[in-house]
Amino acid sequence: MTVIAIASLKGGVGKTTTAVYLASIAAGRQMPTLLVDANPDGSAATWVEAAAGERWVIGVPVLEAPSERLLAKALEPESPAGEAIIVDTPPNNAPMTQLAMAQADAVILPARAGGIEIDRVVATLQLVPPGKPYGVVICAAVTGSNGLAAALAGWRDAGVPVWGVVPQRVGIAAAMTGPLHHTGLVTYGEVLDTALGKVGVRQ
Repeated sequence: MTVIAIASLKGGVGKTTTAVYLASIAAGRQMPTLLVDANPDGSAATWVEAAAGERWVIGVPVLEAPSERLLAKALEPESPAGEAIIVDTPPNNAPMTQLAMAQADAVILPARAGGIEIDRVVATLQLVPPGKPYGVVICAAVTGSNGLAAALAGWRDAGVPVWGVVPQRVGIAAAMTGPLHHTGLVTYGEVLDTALGKVGVRQ
């Protein structure tokens, strides 16, 4: 069982998009997969329900766990888990984020390039348990832009690994309104490979 927590203390950075793509890709690879939606608004669960019948989200069970008690129960070793468990954490909730990170084998921190994003990612990084594999995924990136180049350089200089760059066309804002984007499936597939590789799971 491999648990991957998608975490950020800031909302609107692509946590749910990242979680749904990773769970869908894992399920598409025939890995028994569970998507844990710890967000009180149930955005991941809503998206999967709305996409019922779409090839890439068929077979992705969702467990809603919008409280610390329910999240802890969902991540117990004896819980009805899959080979891959993807946890979509809520924004602005340090206790829930810490709980998910503590139980996770790897942590993915979605962010956008530049500005206040760096401060919020750094705040989230401070909650990652020592020794836990983690990486930033830059979402809605404008490929070839100065902003993206500066963000990549900034993370490199800070010693923070970047596990992926998701182009703007994948569309955070369009989540839950359309099918999964081919580019998103490719780029998030690479992110999943990186995360699994960090914990010794080879695909």
